[in-house]
Amino acid sequence: MMNQQINLLLNKIVDQNKAAEIIQLWKREGQKIVFTNGCFDILHKGHIMYLSKSADLGDKLVIAVNTDVSVKQQNKGENRPINKQEDRLLLLSALQFVSLVFLFNESTPLQAILELKPDVLVKGADYDENQREKTEKNYIVGSNEILSMGGEVKTIRLEEGYSSTSIINRFNSK
Repeated sequence: MMNQQINLLLNKIVDQNKAAEIIQLWKREGQKIVFTNGCFDILHKGHIMYLSKSADLGDKLVIAVNTDVSVKQQNKGENRPINKQEDRLLLLSALQFVSLVFLFNESTPLQAILELKPDVLVKGADYDENQREKTEKNYIVGSNEILSMGGEVKTIRLEEGYSSTSIINRFNSK
């Protein structure tokens, strides 16, 4: 039998279609929707700081999480992801400032962004919120579309020395 607290977390984990329904409801209520995406393979301080600052940009924080298959396609390393997609979803849902999490299997979250139409699109400051050229490495996927819908695109300074890759490299060097 599931406990009440786990059920609260599991209710934040939805598929993309359900996320779109919920977001439409929130928007009708006047809620400002913030969207970000990523692998979030090994949840660490850098993720917590980034996601909490993202949540401060609106009323509801929605996270699109790469499936295991899409993580492998990003060439992050042969042993990535470390944590399975179901585990990554559950860990993110446990953060009090996260409203919804869902998986996406494509190489980019563009389809999800187009369907969900968030008010604010957020990425880390290794991207450039002012970059409009889609072929540039620092372009934020979906930013041109969000801006054309009247939304905002923001970047958040990343915590120095915190990344899943750096944690894995430190671990492997011991």
